[in-house]
Amino acid sequence: MARHLVIGNGKLLLNLDQHCFIRDIYFPYVGQLNHVGGHYCRFGIWIGGAFSWLDEKEWTFELNYIEDSLVTNIIAKHEGLGVELHMNDGIHQRECIYIKRVVVRNRRNESREARLFFHQDLMIEGSEVGDTAAYYPENNTMFHYKRSNYFMFSGCTDEGGIMQYSTGIKRFHSAEGTWRDAEDGVLMGNTIAQGSVDSTIGLRTTVPANGEKTLYYWMSVGKNLEEVKTLHKYVKDNHPEKLLSRIVIYWKHWLQRSETDLGDLSKDVIRMFKHSLLLVRTQVDERGAILAANDTDILQYNRDHYSYMWPRDGALIAEAMSLAGYQSVIAPFFHFCANALSPDGYLYHKYNPDGTVGSSWHPYIVKGSQRIPIQEDETALVLFALWQDYSRNQVIELPQSLYSNLIRKAASFLSEYIEPELSLPKPSYDLWEERYGIWTYTAASVYAGLMAGAFFTELFGDYERSDHYRNTAYTIKNGILTHLWDEESGRFARGLVQRDNRWVKDMTLESSVFGLWEFGVLSVHDERVEKTMNAIKDGLQIRTNIGGIARYTNDYYFQQSGEIDQVPGNPWIICTLWVANYEIESAQTLADLEGPMKTLEWVVEHALSSGLLPEQLNPYDGSPLSVAPLTWSHATFVQSVSKYAAKYKELAKP
Repeated sequence: MARHLVIGNGKLLLNLDQHCFIRDIYFPYVGQLNHVGGHYCRFGIWIGGAFSWLDEKEWTFELNYIEDSLVTNIIAKHEGLGVELHMNDGIHQRECIYIKRVVVRNRRNESREARLFFHQDLMIEGSEVGDTAAYYPENNTMFHYKRSNYFMFSGCTDEGGIMQYSTGIKRFHSAEGTWRDAEDGVLMGNTIAQGSVDSTIGLRTTVPANGEKTLYYWMSVGKNLEEVKTLHKYVKDNHPEKLLSRIVIYWKHWLQRSETDLGDLSKDVIRMFKHSLLLVRTQVDERGAILAANDTDILQYNRDHYSYMWPRDGALIAEAMSLAGYQSVIAPFFHFCANALSPDGYLYHKYNPDGTVGSSWHPYIVKGSQRIPIQEDETALVLFALWQDYSRNQVIELPQSLYSNLIRKAASFLSEYIEPELSLPKPSYDLWEERYGIWTYTAASVYAGLMAGAFFTELFGDYERSDHYRNTAYTIKNGILTHLWDEESGRFARGLVQRDNRWVKDMTLESSVFGLWEFGVLSVHDERVEKTMNAIKDGLQIRTNIGGIARYTNDYYFQQSGEIDQVPGNPWIICTLWVANYEIESAQTLADLEGPMKTLEWVVEHALSSGLLPEQLNPYDGSPLSVAPLTWSHATFVQSVSKYAAKYKELAKP
C-alpha cells in the first residue's frame, strides 16, 4: 500500500501510484470526496502497431519530483517497444486544474506514429451510481458529472486535440470498461454513457527516428459545466507548458520562507526537509482540516480510511509547520478546531474535512458504565500547539480571535475533567486509539494544554482563570510524579488501568512517554526522563538490519513478527524521530548530534523512491506498511530537522 506521487493545492488533491495511474481525486475538500476511490485511471501507449499499459512488467520507472516543487518528474522506459516517456504532473497553485506533460522519446531508427490513451475511471462522490460520461463537441473534450461535481478532460499535441474517444459501462455484468477498447489502438467513439461508466480519450503524434514529441493532457474540476469549460479555456489560452512552469516557480517561492541554515546536515536530508514541507502542504485543506493520510488502499483492510482530521495529528503537524515558518498555512486549523469543539469544551475522536464528526470505534457505554468517547490529548494538544505558535511568532490576532470559543472552553474542560483521588486526568482513550485508561502521554499533554490556557488567560489579563489553570497543571504534574513513576523498574509507566476496581500501573514499554519532556512536565535532563528514554531506546529498538523504534512492546498493528525480543513492533517513522528529538534536546556538544543526524539519514534511506514517507516499515525488508504518505511522518521529520538546526547553531557558537 502506498501512493508514490501526491500533488495538490488545498482544494484539489490527486494521488498517483507507482505506474503513474491516477488512484485518487479529492474535491472540493482535501480528503473528501474521493471521485476515483482507489480504482485505476490507466495510461497507455500504442506505438509501431503494439500497445502497452504502464502497469505491465516490462516498464521500468524513475519516480521523483522536480526539485523544490510539487510537480512530478518521472521517466518510464519500455525496452521492447523502444520508447521512453518523460512525464510531469502538476496541479495549478490556485485553480482546480491538473496538467500532465508527456515527452515521447522514440529509441528506434525509424519514424513512428504514437497514440497515447488516457482512461478516466471515476466514481463521482464515492459512488458509481448515476454518473454520466459524455463527449462534448463544442470544445472537443470529454466530461463526467454527477450533481455538483464536474470533471472535464482534454489534451493536445502538435497535430491537434483529442483524436479518439469513447464512453462505456464498467464493472457491471461482463463489462470491464472502455480501457479494453483502447488495446487495439482504436476507440469505438461512443458519445455518452450513464450509470457505472468510464471513458477513454486518445491523442496522436508522429515521433521522428531517435527523436521526441511532447503531448499534454489536462483535467478541469468544478461545480458545473460552465465552470469547467472556463477552466479548460484558461489552459488552452495560456498553454499547459507555461502553466506547468508557473506551478514550479510558485512552489519554489513558497519554500523560501523555510530555514536555509540547516547546519551540517547532508543534501539528501535537506532535500527531504523541503519535500516534506511540500507534501504536508498537499494534505492541508484551505479551510483548516489537516488530513492524516489519503491512501485509499487501506480500505482493503478495514473498510475505512485515514482521510480524517485527527485533532492530535493536526495539532502536532501544525506545531511542526509553525516551527518551520509556515504560521499562515496552519492558522485555519485552529479555527477549524474552534468550530468543531463540543459545547462541553472537548474535541471528538476525528473529523471529516468539512467539519462534521468522523467515524469512530470509541463506545459511549461499556459494561453498563457510560463514558465520553474521546482521547483527551487531542483537546489538550490543540492548546499546546496554539501557544507554541504564538510564543514563536507573536501574532496576537490569532489567539484573540479564538479566546472565547476555543481557548477558555477547552482549558476549562481540561481543568474539570480530573480524577480527584489521583490528581490526574480522568480516563480516556490513548493516543493510539486502542485502550482506555489514564495515560502518561495524555496526562503530560493535559499539563501542557492547561499551561497554555494559563499563559493565554494571563496574556489577556484574566488572572483569576490563569491562576486556576496553572494550579491545576501543577496538581497534574504532582499526580504524574506520584502515580506514574515506577521506582522498581526505574522508568515511567505507560499509564494506569483499572483492575478489580483499583488503579494499577501498565508497565508496557511505550515510546509516547517522551511527551513528559516534550510537553514541559520535566526537563530533558531530569534523571527519570533519562532513564525512561534509555529504556525506550534499548527496549523498543528493532534488532534487524532495518532498525528503527517501535511504538510499544508487542505492537499488534500490521504485526510482521512474533519475535518480540528482536522485533517488539514494526519501526514507525515518528517513534524513531521522537528518540532523535530527545537526543537533539539533550545534546551538550556537537558530537552528541551524530546520533540524530544518522536517524535523519535513516529516514531518508527508508522513504519511497519518490520521497514519500509511510507510517511504518516492514522490519525485515523495509517496505512500507499501512498508509503512505503519512502526514504525521513528514511533519515530524520537519520538526526534527528544525530542532537539529537550532541546536546545531546553539552548540556551534564560539
